[in-house]
Amino acid sequence: MFLRKALICLLCPLWLAPATAGTAWPERHVTMVVPFPAGTSPDLMARIVGEPLARALGQPVVIENKPGAGGNIGTARVARAEPDGYTILFTINGPLTTAPTLYKNLGYEPFTDLAPVTLVATSPNVLVVAPGLGAGTVKDLVALARAKPAALNYGSVGAGSASQLAMEMFKSEARIDLVHVPYAGFPAATAAIVSGQIQAAFMVPGIAMPQVKSGKIKALAVTTLERAAALPGIPTMAEQGYPEFEAISWQAILAPARAPKPILERLNAELLKIIAAAETRAKMTTLYFEPAGTTPEALASLMKKEQARWGKVIRALKLQVD
Repeated sequence: MFLRKALICLLCPLWLAPATAGTAWPERHVTMVVPFPAGTSPDLMARIVGEPLARALGQPVVIENKPGAGGNIGTARVARAEPDGYTILFTINGPLTTAPTLYKNLGYEPFTDLAPVTLVATSPNVLVVAPGLGAGTVKDLVALARAKPAALNYGSVGAGSASQLAMEMFKSEARIDLVHVPYAGFPAATAAIVSGQIQAAFMVPGIAMPQVKSGKIKALAVTTLERAAALPGIPTMAEQGYPEFEAISWQAILAPARAPKPILERLNAELLKIIAAAETRAKMTTLYFEPAGTTPEALASLMKKEQARWGKVIRALKLQVD
């Protein structure tokens, strides 16, 4: 009798324990935090994967837009969330790669507070110029800039933004001097280049290409090492004399650190199937994104590589945000 009671006492904790290993997950809706406003490319891409993910999990996936501080507010929200698989992050590269060097008080650390799940998609940036500038190639732009140092302006969407960092890296490699003019967003920067107030910019394809197709601005290059599948007619920076130049935009899904491994593995497996689906790929391509889908380890490796590269640029510019 004593042995029977002792055995029951040992087994009871196993019967009563919650499914912390993720076997019963999810039992309710999953919140996917997007640290940018509704209608932006990360929001649109999150909705592309969120709907099929809900079907795969058998529970709703609720998109929560939490913008502010270049994506850092929403990212910090996920970093501080319970690591139970019910709050995940859909973000672009900035909060994971440039923010740790750029911001003095970030409020989270990407490699210790977040767990990579998968890289979702990548996209080039596009080097564009005002059509009246008379530059048909990157070589032309460099020649004009060298002929008149500090006479040409370039636009960005703010100090430390990907659009500024890409141009500063280009300036360094090309040994040219362009004057930085920051704007509150891509619409304002686009209007400035169309009107001739600025002469060049690196822009995301979703903003740039409608203006390129209408003839209001001219595309000189994409910033992927190989031609972008969605923009096959635009040569790369590498093709035009800058073989190491790469400045991609990418989007990824992460979870709070210490989330149960079975949940992370389930999320990765379901997302890889979703990203590989023809319907998903077609929707992403219309937004000029190349579908990816990777292991968590591959995403972590990309984060480390990008953080080192852009950290070097930020430190060289002596940029810092409180």
